[in-house]
Amino acid sequence: MFKKYVALDVGDVRIGVAKSDIMGILATPLEVIDRRKVKAVKRIEEILIQENTKSLVIGIPKSLDGTEKRQAEKVREFIEKLNKSIEGLEIFEVDERLTTVSADRLLNETNKKGALEKRKVVDKVAAAIILQAFLDRKK
Repeated sequence: MFKKYVALDVGDVRIGVAKSDIMGILATPLEVIDRRKVKAVKRIEEILIQENTKSLVIGIPKSLDGTEKRQAEKVREFIEKLNKSIEGLEIFEVDERLTTVSADRLLNETNKKGALEKRKVVDKVAAAIILQAFLDRKK
């Protein structure tokens, strides 16, 4: 049976969002939610409805030595908010070490636009990298 997933790269200001194809094989960047302008939990709920899934993959930031710092706590607090607001969620936590760095490098190699343009897409590309790693591990 195939399963569709939505992934989040949760930051203090922006949340990168990616989705998988219907077969759960390929991750694609979807959008960036600006937490200063949009109610993030509500927007994520809308995306889950649009994508017809309750399966969320969320990156947990860890330091290089594998320990979790304050940012990981913030992400877990956000996961609690999601669980309280959206019924029937299935959440998978994934180590997201260096995904934003990887996304940044990828964008530098493929796109020579300025920093502002890159900032608009780096978070959703990071979410796609998180999701693709999860999907690859599931195979």
